[in-house]
Amino acid sequence: MELFLVIPLVVLVLVAGTQVVAVARSRLELTAAARDGARVAATSPDPRRAVEATLAALPPEVRPRARVSVTRPSVPGRLARVVVTVRHHLGSPFPPGMGFDISAEASMAVER
Repeated sequence: MELFLVIPLVVLVLVAGTQVVAVARSRLELTAAARDGARVAATSPDPRRAVEATLAALPPEVRPRARVSVTRPSVPGRLARVVVTVRHHLGSPFPPGMGFDISAEASMAVER
């Protein structure tokens, strides 16, 4: 009898654990992409190149859902900032469409 009471709890812990791992992986991918975009933003005066570099660093399945924001001052020495945001959708057993936004930010000094 106790086994039937514990099984749903074990399943819930396993599902929660897989979601935590998926969120951590997504966060690492976003951080790396934002860093790549900030590197390009610091060296190129065209913000579109930074957006393209950021999207290129993301996995193909994430690119359509990604929102990239680039702030690049024209004064050398100031910080160029790239923010990447993606909506993370929770899988089963959660209702469809349930999720939250994950974002990452990176800054680098403008070189020219």
